[in-house]
Amino acid sequence: MALISDGERKVAKEKIEAIDDEKSSTTFRVVDGDLMKLYKKFILIFQAAPKKEGTGSIARWTLEYEKLSEEVPEPYATLEFCAQVTKDIDSHLTSAFGA
Repeated sequence: MALISDGERKVAKEKIEAIDDEKSSTTFRVVDGDLMKLYKKFILIFQAAPKKEGTGSIARWTLEYEKLSEEVPEPYATLEFCAQVTKDIDSHLTSAFGA
């Protein structure tokens, strides 16, 4: 994963830790890169659930992290990156399937 934070390119290497078909979720653990210089633990959980009404799904990202110190900022740039990736995937799928 690569993202821009405070005007700088940041890189993170993650691995898939779990896939839960029942919950339609995938859990990623960051194992290397710039995020690990700031956080002791960094886990991203992606879940897609069908909308209760109509077509489509609701996407949810959950970030679980432990800062190395209190001075470390909240990971808003990473959350924004996740939101943008979700929008890009939605746009691609919508155009691919003519929705």
